[in-house]
Amino acid sequence: MKDSGLPRDCGLSFREIGSRVGRNQITVMRICDRWMQESTMDRRGRSHPPQCTTSREDRQMVRMAVTDRSVTSRTIEQHIEYVKHHSVSARTIRSRLQQSGLSARRPLLGLPLTQNHKRLHRQLCDESRMWVAEWNEVVFIDESRICLQHHDGQIRVWRHRGERMLNSCVMHHHTGSAPGIMVWGGIGYPSRTSLVRIVGTLNSQRYISEVLEPVVLPYLQGLATAIFQQDNALPHVARTVQRFFLNHQIELLPWPARSPDLSPIENMWSMVAQRLTQITLPTATPDQLWQSVEAAWFAVPQEHIQSLFELMPRRVTAVIFNNGGYSGY
Repeated sequence: MKDSGLPRDCGLSFREIGSRVGRNQITVMRICDRWMQESTMDRRGRSHPPQCTTSREDRQMVRMAVTDRSVTSRTIEQHIEYVKHHSVSARTIRSRLQQSGLSARRPLLGLPLTQNHKRLHRQLCDESRMWVAEWNEVVFIDESRICLQHHDGQIRVWRHRGERMLNSCVMHHHTGSAPGIMVWGGIGYPSRTSLVRIVGTLNSQRYISEVLEPVVLPYLQGLATAIFQQDNALPHVARTVQRFFLNHQIELLPWPARSPDLSPIENMWSMVAQRLTQITLPTATPDQLWQSVEAAWFAVPQEHIQSLFELMPRRVTAVIFNNGGYSGY
């Protein structure tokens, strides 16, 4: 037999060889066995199972995910099984999409924007792009409908890195009624207003008598300086309401339509909703829900609200960068 050059051929035991080369006995035995069988001490290359999808099927998966960003891996699985007559697991589909750079992420929520909306957004942000401390004087207010059944947040969209604000990756939501209660609230840098429960339709007269007179006026009078922000809902822009602001010398911040992502109070509502999912039963009555909403509203630390105000310059910069599009906040 040809001399292998191994110490084993010199009569040394596996233990003795291992002590000389700094390896354990099992490793030495495996290497010697490989030499005897294959005349090499190199490691065998690992074998990989054949890929269960073709490159064409992989491209089709990516095309489906990019065409319909919210398509599920289960839907893609069913399509491939119907067209190709063989099954591919949802796990494999997610793996192929991730290999192409697509990840399943929560979509950015936003209202559909026209070019005019974007122009007005950009105009506001251009005018306030140098604001820093000035934002701390603004009081942001809004109404919000709190639903009895909370959204589970399971919708995802497939997107590449950097595509979060791409229009096809934004989940557009439209205004509309849903079972629940309507509440009004406002936030400032130093404090927040009390909540007002709105029962029925809010018109301009009720806005004055139930919100502005009993809540807003006392709150603003407790601040050294204040700029009042509200959206363009019909009760807010009625002539009687505008006269009320004029008569009480309340300074208004002009606000473009469909720009909730510019207002930090939207994030406040999100923090309230997050707390509600932890304390509210799905079968809660409207009265029970109101008690929970009020508790959640005052449970948000003021420091969290202040951090939202401190992010306002970034929101403005993001809208300018996106030429009037979504801020991403």
